[in-house]
Amino acid sequence: MSDLAHRARRLRSALNGIESFSSYLGVMSWGGFRDSILAALLLLAGLAHLGPESASAADYTDIRSSCWASGSISEEVVTIARSAERWHCADQTFSIAAERVLLRFELGADDSPPRYFLSRRSALKGVHLLAIDQDGAVRQTFVAAAALASSMVGGYFKASLPEVTHATRQIVVAIDLPSHRMTLERAHLTSIDAGSDMEDLRLLLIVAGLAGMLLMPLLFNAAFYRILREPFVLWHSALTLSLLMTILVSSGLSVAFFDPPAMTLSWMTTLIFGITVASGAMFTYSFIEPGLMHPVLRRLLPYCAAWAIFLATFHAAFPFVARPIQSSAYTAAFAPILAVFLFSMVDALRRGSRAAKFQAIGYSPLVLVGLTRLVSGVIPWLHNADAMLMFYIGCLCEVLFTTLGVADRFVTIKRERDRARTEADLLERLSEADPLTGLLNRRAIERQFEQLRAEGFATLAVIDLDHFKAINDANGHLVGDAVLKAVAKALQADLNILAYRFGGEEFMLLLRGEDPGIQAERRRKAIPAIVANAVAGLQRPVTASMGVAELRDDESFASLYERADKLLYEAKSAGRNQTRSAIRSMETQGGLPNECALVA
Repeated sequence: MSDLAHRARRLRSALNGIESFSSYLGVMSWGGFRDSILAALLLLAGLAHLGPESASAADYTDIRSSCWASGSISEEVVTIARSAERWHCADQTFSIAAERVLLRFELGADDSPPRYFLSRRSALKGVHLLAIDQDGAVRQTFVAAAALASSMVGGYFKASLPEVTHATRQIVVAIDLPSHRMTLERAHLTSIDAGSDMEDLRLLLIVAGLAGMLLMPLLFNAAFYRILREPFVLWHSALTLSLLMTILVSSGLSVAFFDPPAMTLSWMTTLIFGITVASGAMFTYSFIEPGLMHPVLRRLLPYCAAWAIFLATFHAAFPFVARPIQSSAYTAAFAPILAVFLFSMVDALRRGSRAAKFQAIGYSPLVLVGLTRLVSGVIPWLHNADAMLMFYIGCLCEVLFTTLGVADRFVTIKRERDRARTEADLLERLSEADPLTGLLNRRAIERQFEQLRAEGFATLAVIDLDHFKAINDANGHLVGDAVLKAVAKALQADLNILAYRFGGEEFMLLLRGEDPGIQAERRRKAIPAIVANAVAGLQRPVTASMGVAELRDDESFASLYERADKLLYEAKSAGRNQTRSAIRSMETQGGLPNECALVA
């Protein structure tokens, strides 16, 4: 019975948290979930309306390079620029194997003079900019990597060109120690930075709305974790926060609000990407239900998280260690993580995981982004693709389907709460009921005593059967059990009288109302007749002795029981089959003779 009581207490404790969690969600969650879904759908429609090119720098491109050349840092930039044989114009497959890579942009007489050089952010040492006029005059500037400004075009840096006139026919840009092919592939000249037209503003507003959308899961998670202390809530918060940071550093929002240096955003992007992958792996590790993912796959996920953090930290801190191949090797090193995640999702879905269904749908666009970046970053003849529009859509899907997943988890918790409440009630009844007589036991009265005191139960009667051992010895334990059952019937519990079996042949009555002592005495006197009628073959009547005590101010149950038990033993010592009471008046009522000794 003690094990049942322990389980009941544990369930009750858990139910308290689940109950408050469910009521909290009932107040705030549905409205918030509905608003989140509607906002996500509106943003998704906005992104779809912009089209695939709107999330890139393509709309701001004025002039792209026509030729490229390479050389060493020790060579003069002008010397390389004037060596016609070193330029590659037919082949636009860029290589970063050389220390310095030059890009040449041809300007026509009717072209508007460009003002800026823009390219994709990545680690580099510096940028040389040359303006070459029709007569051969050269104007040259140099911008160190640390001084490069960030462009309003998401993920790009910009450098101001030297003076460009209508006589300028070529712009040559030399990049020292480029670490990624995208810096060459996305390079272009432009007369204005982004943010000056309605299309730029619309994209920036949508990205800002997306960033705001990612704040909602953080608020929900903060509220949920106060009540539901599950690790997946923390990991999902980390994942959402890293996605939010990715949006900020990869879009024009960070430039609009903070304007950090381009190289600062470059290494931040790398670190945040590693944190995003690690958080996603740990979220999967903790979110998929126990038993619904292969143990080996689940154990691999924390290692994947650690590997992602290591890769990102190393690549951000040491971008030039193996510069010509480091970017491709870094991208390829994430392939095992992606493989483990995909296998984990497939395995969890095959095993019937509900959580995996939401996660698989919500993360599908982000997985496509990862595959696109992986394939384009590893295969040399493919141009690198960052798939930013797909990334933004992936963030929206993550918000939308995580919201649905939380709602589904809420329903699951509510069902578990209902089942747990039923089980707790059953266990509680079993743990507080005597299986033989059906009466409540000592555990019940000790747990309920303060509440019962408040309801007016202020008199305790302790009853013990006289010479019960002799009944067992003479007639056997089966007859003894029948006697105990008959005594339970004689005690006649009602609204004002609660009956308990305290153990063995000892019983208790807890009473309230008028003349509780007389009510207890009436039941004690009824025991012989009811037992004789229910149990045949007894050699003598079954009688009982009783001690009755009244509750004093702020008295504990243990103290009250001790006084009543002492009176019981006084009744037994005086010859048994009688009552000793500390109640001030136990007068005759209804023809019941007063056989009680007054002890005051």
